[in-house]
Amino acid sequence: MGIELFRLDGRVALVTGGSRGLGRSMAEGLASAGADLVLCSRHEDEAAAVAGEIAREHGHRAIAVGCDVTVEEQVDALVSRTVELFGKIDILINNAGLNIRASIEDLSRDELAEVMRVNVEGPWLCCRAVAPHMKRARYGRVINISSTLGIVGLPGRSPYASSKGAVLQLTRVLALEWAEHGITVNAICPGPFLTEMNAAIADRPETQKSIIGAVALGRWGELHEIQGAAIFLASDASSYVTGSALFVDGGWTAR
Repeated sequence: MGIELFRLDGRVALVTGGSRGLGRSMAEGLASAGADLVLCSRHEDEAAAVAGEIAREHGHRAIAVGCDVTVEEQVDALVSRTVELFGKIDILINNAGLNIRASIEDLSRDELAEVMRVNVEGPWLCCRAVAPHMKRARYGRVINISSTLGIVGLPGRSPYASSKGAVLQLTRVLALEWAEHGITVNAICPGPFLTEMNAAIADRPETQKSIIGAVALGRWGELHEIQGAAIFLASDASSYVTGSALFVDGGWTAR
């Protein structure tokens, strides 16, 4: 079977936060392996433009659906729309995320709650919504985007790091709940990628020291470098992998 295990022909993938950054890159990677796509974003126009580009480049169906992953009714509508158009959902990538940086004394409770809503409640709602469809098919690949900060501390990141640790635990629990239904649930833990979320701090001396200085490869990750992990966990190549976390971090957590 070999390399064919990584093919995604005939599979349908739903990617939240799919219009930019790592979400867009992972969507492009899945399309290159043969998957049809639904890109979810609060900014449907942006997602539609990206979906059109991916469809033209790879020759597979790609559509956009506007959705706020913290709103239960919108998540349910997103999943229903996907099933209506494609007949199924094989792959879910929970990528939509939010980071608010500040010391704990300078953060409000509302800011903490906002990060938790997007980063934890969002994946929880999306997982719950796809569950009946994947169980009925007795097949599913769920990929939750956590972070190296789910296990490694960094000052000024208490909401984000706490939320990404919770995503790892959500991943483990659902892997156990859904194993008997043929559904695998895994996490990708990216290290420092130069996404739009990180652009504002990229050139700060403290960033170079505390983040890039901690990475064995000594550089930011390039967006395409997340694609291999996503294709692997979305494909039959990972059929015996569940409840795991795959670190794509340039060696940060090796230290």
